[in-house]
Amino acid sequence: MTLVEFLHPLKGSANRDLCLAAMYFHQRYDGVEDLTIEGLRALLKKGRVPKAATMNIADVLSKSAPMVEAAGKKGSRFLWKLTVTGQERVRSLLKLPEHDVEVENDVAALQTLVGRVGEEDTVDYLGEALKCLQVNALRATVVFTWSGAIKKTRDEVFACGASVVDAAVKKHDPKAKSVSKADDLVLIKEAVLLLVAQELGIFDKNQRGILEECLNLRNKCGHPGKYKLGPKKVSSFLEDLIGIVFK
Repeated sequence: MTLVEFLHPLKGSANRDLCLAAMYFHQRYDGVEDLTIEGLRALLKKGRVPKAATMNIADVLSKSAPMVEAAGKKGSRFLWKLTVTGQERVRSLLKLPEHDVEVENDVAALQTLVGRVGEEDTVDYLGEALKCLQVNALRATVVFTWSGAIKKTRDEVFACGASVVDAAVKKHDPKAKSVSKADDLVLIKEAVLLLVAQELGIFDKNQRGILEECLNLRNKCGHPGKYKLGPKKVSSFLEDLIGIVFK
């Protein structure tokens, strides 16, 4: 998660909220509690905030109590710090959970992904995954994110042409239904779809292997059982899908 990605959902927001979010990121992920106005300006530039170079940050911060406070000085320059109230403001703006930094990071990553994926059905699945993650429903997060990934993969596979796809499917599953339209891929086993995607050059062998592991995790989460997963597993799952399918 980069600062650009973290700030992206706040595009067009008030300067105060952009400053608070940049301070939150710096505090939460970089481990820096306070910074000067010049340091905050550098953060905003790094986050590609429009007009960061000319923003009157001193005025913004002076009017942002109780969400920020002066925490001392560095030479002649004031150091500014985000308060608990300011943290709550940013979490509210970005709908971030309070309980786990890792989950919080993944929420921000999914928010960014939802913002840049164009296909409506895929966005719907990812939006559901985001809602689940925000309330710590980890198994549901895995199921919905995988659904979005499979929808995108089906679209990319079918874009190679029905006859080409049909031949590739029959190679890996001779008993599979013939493919003549995009909806026919819904009836193809997802493990077979991954093999087809590799054959058509959408994924390489290593990527397909990682996605098969993701499919196994999805099946564990989607079927009744005692399996429970933690935030680190979900984070790894999301990182793989974002890096391979939604790259």
